[in-house]
Amino acid sequence: GPSVAADRLPLAIKGYDPVAYFTAGKPTRGLLEFEYEWDEQRYRFSRAENLELFKADPVRYAPQFGNFCAMALTRGELHEADPENWLISDGKLYIFELPIGPGRFQQDLAGHVNKANQNRELIQKN
Repeated sequence: GPSVAADRLPLAIKGYDPVAYFTAGKPTRGLLEFEYEWDEQRYRFSRAENLELFKADPVRYAPQFGNFCAMALTRGELHEADPENWLISDGKLYIFELPIGPGRFQQDLAGHVNKANQNRELIQKN
């Protein structure tokens, strides 16, 4: 089974399945039996197929800013996102703290992505 150290890794995106946003088109809770460690976090998946897809290409499916709200990051702030508020744009997954986040983010997608990426190092320090 998983090592003791693995148990201490934080749960990514509150246990939601990152692949399901792409395949099912909706937020879906992952299951304990489909868990995979990547980038120092534990990701959960709703089905074995999704776990396999993620293992093959985690960068494609993981949310752009981990557990954090993409919109808040444009302002240089770290706010934990609610995985129920989400957006896929340009094949990339973004999650947001508030339900209005996706719409706001889309109003200036290129600008917001750029600003959020400039503040990405805040996540590493956290």
